[in-house]
Amino acid sequence: MRENAVKRLWQEDKPALGGWLSIANTFSAEVMAAQDLDWLCIDMQHGVIGYDTAVPMLQTISATGITPIVRVPWCEPAMIMKMLDAGAYGIIVPLVNDRAQAEAAAAACRYPPRGIRSHGPTRAAYYAGFDYLAHANDEVLCIPQIETVEALENLDDILSVPGIDAAYIGPMDLTISMGITPEQDGEAEEYVQARKRIVESCRKYGVVPGVHSNPGVAAKRLKEGFRLIRITGDHSAMARAVREDIRAVREPQG
Repeated sequence: MRENAVKRLWQEDKPALGGWLSIANTFSAEVMAAQDLDWLCIDMQHGVIGYDTAVPMLQTISATGITPIVRVPWCEPAMIMKMLDAGAYGIIVPLVNDRAQAEAAAAACRYPPRGIRSHGPTRAAYYAGFDYLAHANDEVLCIPQIETVEALENLDDILSVPGIDAAYIGPMDLTISMGITPEQDGEAEEYVQARKRIVESCRKYGVVPGVHSNPGVAAKRLKEGFRLIRITGDHSAMARAVREDIRAVREPQG
């Protein structure tokens, strides 16, 4: 089976830097996949991407060495299994708030006896290799999102679930839940302490800490101990470049 390059980085305590795909288009996915990223996440929760578009986007990513990850819309086993069968090497599961939800996510990502995943890796076998069944449980990533006060209260219960590989902070939802003005890379003291607690708890349970961030502060997140970091995204990068192009023409320097 094709190795999960992100897992190999973690085994060497190296960070995995990723990009976010929200645009339902294979060419924009191809452009992002041509960059020097470690992973790309197809966002089926808040992005404008459905299954019939996500599959060809996975095929586009598979032409590179980048690890393909999918954020599913919800902790729903059928969708988790379907995206793994389509070739995702990791699943980000939003709004995991307690142990039962973490157990459901982990079980959907693993074949028996470690989980409940049904066998049928229709596309995954072609992408990953026809020895997929023998190795998938060790290569596929289960990544619950920690993004509510309830999840923070149940952090030990969530992270101690067998089969959880990483925990990914959703900064906007977490800060909203904490009653803080939402800001992706905010430095409100409560959010700073929440980040610190999540990193420490991840280390305690052998789970990789991850966070949704931006290039301007990603280096700081690395120093804080995060090893799964989103640093750019398709629509945000495009909008930023267009703004800079417009500003260069409308506000020329003398």
